[in-house]
Formats: sequence, structure tokens, C-alpha cells
Amino acid sequence: MNTKNKNAIAFSFGKAARYYDNFSIFQKQIGKKLFKRFSSNVGNIVLDAGCGTGFFSKQWKLIGKNVIALDLSESMLHVAQEGKSASYYVQADIESIPLKNKSVDLCFSNLVIQWCKNIFIPLNQMYRVTKCGGLVVFTTLADGSLKELKQCWERVNQSSHFNSFLTFDEIKIACKIWSNSLEQKSCCFLYPSFQVLLRSIKGTGATYLYNEKKRGLMTKKYLERLINNYPNVNNMFPLTYKVIFGALYRE
Repeated sequence: MNTKNKNAIAFSFGKAARYYDNFSIFQKQIGKKLFKRFSSNVGNIVLDAGCGTGFFSKQWKLIGKNVIALDLSESMLHVAQEGKSASYYVQADIESIPLKNKSVDLCFSNLVIQWCKNIFIPLNQMYRVTKCGGLVVFTTLADGSLKELKQCWERVNQSSHFNSFLTFDEIKIACKIWSNSLEQKSCCFLYPSFQVLLRSIKGTGATYLYNEKKRGLMTKKYLERLINNYPNVNNMFPLTYKVIFGALYRE
């Protein structure tokens, strides 16, 4: 991923930092599942790679772990630090982690690596800094995520506003050099209005997901067209996520 794209992502998440936790229900639900799976029988040092506001850094800290909170966004790290979420705070790119080889017992990364153009790079970085016998555990989004919103936009103006996600098979190929376990789950969230659905994405800093070059089109009339073309389930607006739960076993 080039520097321009990284800066755009950091800026997008930075804008959302102060209210991120109010909107990140989906991220928390997925992260809690990952945390529950791997919170027992791990060593003392945990790297929260892409920590955001430090929500999960704090969960690791509460069970007695020595936590390193790492994020690309300075604003997100500032919120994490204000909440005393971790032992150490590092502003850095997950594609170039400034830690020594084999220096942590577990790397935890919740819904972060989908922002990287080549997910092998962040996975390799996390594997590198993990001690032998340790774990790299992560979640990421796969092809089919946000399909309702993508299809809706395509019906309205015949163009896609979204970056594509990797398929499950492509993610398996990226992980194949390591001993690993991968599982895909489909999650569908229902929102009471289209506006609430959009806020759930924008409020988590994920505006970078769609092409904002056409912002001017988001007029009242255009919004009505989107709503009329969006699938409706008992007056609720569904949004599907394809989530990969992964673990790399450090050898």
C-alpha cells in the first residue's frame, strides 16, 4: 500500500477516534469472539496490532498481560493512552512493525489487515515478532462483505464505490507457508434505517472503503434512490460481513 493510501486511512480513522467506540458494535462483537478463543494459555507479552482506541488492549491488560498497543493513527493512540489501555504505545505501520524478532508471545489483530494491499506483509511482520511457540491471531473481512450496499450503489449509478476484499481462497494462499487455522463466518447486521447503516460505517472511520470522489452525489434525491434500491427486511436494512478468523502458529 502506498504512503498516500496509508495517510488517507490514518486520517479517516483519526477523525473517528473520539466517537469510534459509540459505533463500533460489529468490530467489538467480532473482536470479543477472537479474544475469547485465545485469551487463555498465552504468554505475558501481547501486541495489539491495529489497536484503535485500545478497547481490546485494555481487555488483555485486565487479565494481567503486558500489552503493546500499536496503531497507524496518532489520534487513535492518543485515545488509547488516555484510557490507560496498555503498557506501551507505538505509532507505526502494521506492515513495518518496529519491534525485535521473537519479542512478543501473542499478536492480536482485529479487522485490520484488510486495509493492506498485500496481507502477507502484515502477517509476516506479526509472525516475525512473535516468539517460537506463540500465536498470531487475527480477523479480517473477505469477499462478499458489504454486498448489499455495494449492489445498491451499482444499481443506482452502475459503478462500484468499494475496495474489493480478498476471497477466502486468496487468504488461505497468503497464509500457506505457516502452520495455520482459518475459518470463515457470515454475519448479518440489521439497521433501523439506511442513515444509521451509513453512520455505522462512517462512524468507525471506514469511509475509505468507498470511493469518495463522487461525494457531491449524496443529495437528498440521490439518498432516496439508494434507499429505494436497498434490500429491506421487515423495514430493517441488512448488511452482511464475511469474517475470517485466523491463527498462525509460530514455529
